Amino acid sequence: MIDISKLVRENIFNLKPYSCARSEFTGEASVFLDANENPMNAPYNRYPDPLQGKLKAKIAKIKNVRSSQIMLGVGSDEPIDLAIRIFCEPKEDNIVAIDPTYNMYKVCADVNNVEYRKVLLNDDYSFDAEKLLNAVDEHTKIIFLCSPNNPTGNILNRNEITKILDGFGGITIIDEAYIDFTTEQSWLTELDKYPNLIVLQTFSKAWGLASVRCGMAFASEEIISYFNKVKFPYNINLLTQNFVSEQIEQEGRKNEWVKMLIEQREVFEKNLKEIPMVEKIYPSDANFLLVKVPDANGIYEKLVEEGIIVRNRNNISLCLGCLRITIGTAKENEILINALKQL
Repeated sequence: MIDISKLVRENIFNLKPYSCARSEFTGEASVFLDANENPMNAPYNRYPDPLQGKLKAKIAKIKNVRSSQIMLGVGSDEPIDLAIRIFCEPKEDNIVAIDPTYNMYKVCADVNNVEYRKVLLNDDYSFDAEKLLNAVDEHTKIIFLCSPNNPTGNILNRNEITKILDGFGGITIIDEAYIDFTTEQSWLTELDKYPNLIVLQTFSKAWGLASVRCGMAFASEEIISYFNKVKFPYNINLLTQNFVSEQIEQEGRKNEWVKMLIEQREVFEKNLKEIPMVEKIYPSDANFLLVKVPDANGIYEKLVEEGIIVRNRNNISLCLGCLRITIGTAKENEILINALKQL
């Protein structure tokens, strides 16, 4: 068994977290005079639940996990940053990640002054666990895997991920921001098997709540306890907690959106194939397509002139000549197709 406490930075392990008023008292009361709050303007005058108990209970039910296995963050970016702060000693430890992938892993590593080691994917965007494990040394604390991956769109091979989990003694973080758009099984089912596994998900994509900024980290109770120790006490405000809680009750609507987007992805891909300038469309398990064209920079600029914004990935590893195109409504997709036909 992996001893998680041995992976935690010494100062974090010994850290005495800030004790806020709402964490010192739990239960029901009629008079609150403990937190220097304004007694007017209820309920917004009160500090929110620092551990978001009611919201986590709802999330636990739909994700089939325990509430104690959940940490909620300001998007997925907060738990990404916290994980690095908890486990990686600046100037000493390092992180290993596939390349290309979501760039915030590297940004957070750079902010925390932690070495970030890129391991190039294969030409078909698959990855070999052996290559990642060969980049690991005694100071490697975290391996980042994004599946489905951004910007490539593909789901990572489950057997190769298992090799990482079985062969790496540090923390493995699997970012599943786009998991709703694939038929592959989430790694949430393996949390109890791997105490060093962190799974990230978000309300930004399938749930259509990008502006609300609420991400989820799932892990063992021990890892979650370190997240709770380091995070700011009231990181998820009351408005967000209440709104997300209401949205969770509309899971059926979310599932309909996902179904529609997958159908639109298939239609959009079919229409793209009929455009001569499109050289390649990479397989996608996400809500976007990575598309190779002759002049990515030029086409991007011409689309901007038409008021159509896609993502230019031309300068990313293994993505030369590629645009990343999010799946929109049928009308939005049609507008883009027609614009490409005119170029």
